[in-house]
Amino acid sequence: MRYISTRGAAPVLGFEETLLAGLARDGGLYVPESWPTFSADELRALAGLPYPELAARVMLPFLGGALEPDAFSALVADAYASFDHAAVTPLVQLDSGLWLLELFHGPTLAFKDVALQLLGRLFDHVLTKQNRRVTVVGATSGDTGSAAIEACRDRERLDIFMLHPKGRTSPIQRRQMTSVLAPNVFNIAIEGTFDDCQDIVKAMFNDIEFRDKLQLSAVNSINWARIMAQIVYYVGAAVALGAPDRAVAFSVPTGNFGNVYAAYGARAMGVPIERLVVGSNSNDILTRFFNTGTMTASGVSPTLSPSMDIQISSNFERLLFDLHQRDSGALVDAMGRFRAQGSFSVAPSELETARALFAAYRADDDDTRAAITRVWRESGKIIDPHTAVGVHAAWAARAEGVVPNHVPLVALACAHAAKFPDAVTMATGVHPALPSRLADLEQRPERAEVLPANLAAVQAFVSRHARLGCGQSPPQGRPL
Repeated sequence: MRYISTRGAAPVLGFEETLLAGLARDGGLYVPESWPTFSADELRALAGLPYPELAARVMLPFLGGALEPDAFSALVADAYASFDHAAVTPLVQLDSGLWLLELFHGPTLAFKDVALQLLGRLFDHVLTKQNRRVTVVGATSGDTGSAAIEACRDRERLDIFMLHPKGRTSPIQRRQMTSVLAPNVFNIAIEGTFDDCQDIVKAMFNDIEFRDKLQLSAVNSINWARIMAQIVYYVGAAVALGAPDRAVAFSVPTGNFGNVYAAYGARAMGVPIERLVVGSNSNDILTRFFNTGTMTASGVSPTLSPSMDIQISSNFERLLFDLHQRDSGALVDAMGRFRAQGSFSVAPSELETARALFAAYRADDDDTRAAITRVWRESGKIIDPHTAVGVHAAWAARAEGVVPNHVPLVALACAHAAKFPDAVTMATGVHPALPSRLADLEQRPERAEVLPANLAAVQAFVSRHARLGCGQSPPQGRPL
């Protein structure tokens, strides 16, 4: 198994180096040179397997022999041992044709745990094997940060620097990051938006001298291993609902496009996915693209679903690469126009290809509250605002006949409702409680450094505090 950059000018890598590289050296994203596939019989054989065993089987082809199967299976089993549901990602039926895929049973109560609990262990394994150290940098709109920090805390061979937009995450999301006082964890609150955070991270990777000096690595969904691990729960849900002998559809609340791209990957591997429904909040750049064929950035508006308050969806580049028939030149041209002009369009034939699989719907805050209320009244389930966006999109797709009634439709439940108590209480009258292990979260001390949305300021901070940088300073940061 080899991995190529979407932009065509970076080295072709094996799995271990792709894992540690994160972003390609030409600024592109790594994708498999070709997708491994499962036959119908191989998919049927996955039915009923415990999640760790299913995960190991689905992911093993992506390793290309880099890890011994038994060693990898042990890492996978350890990664999911901390989840508080035996099924890891259970399916819950809402009505006759709609299911929720609950992805929030990990340590930080969000779907990011499914990939990042494994990613932290993969880093440890590979860095120990290669006798290396890395500096992990990432940007978060809310949930990636806490999941990445939880996965990477106290690991001897890496330091982690996580950027989040100051004041634009929920208080619970912020505290899950800033209350981790491990010596290798550094939280940076950026005075700006998530897109500012993401731009700074990408710019650090594109500064080759800085990147090499600090051995930068990524935990955002730009890291291929994140996508690889997320493919698993689409395979598992589809098989549980009758694949390969029955097609399924998924509705995915989407900001950075990584989660729904993993569903696209599952389909490329042979899973019969009839439709992928993209749910956007008021920051609806993706919905506008799938409806018009033009991607145009605009300002970011705060919403009840802050993890989706994004205008630049990094992982969309992976899909665009395929829409352009894997023509790196065409991809680079499109991304260049987007950066320079804030907009680009695809050809009508490319839009037609995209719309044959993807449909997209927008849910504003009123729609989001209404979905939370309706699910609560009709099923007794309490869902978070991000999940509500996906459920709203699922209902819309079903009502318009985009997903036929005979096709099971799975909406992804991406976060625990207690991470967004204000919105949930407003919609249901019920204040969702945190699990007992997080009951004291509001009393825990916090630590973070507040910095402007300025590349030089962030690089200087990372250089001062990373163990591969200029010094061995202990963690710094003002209490929040």
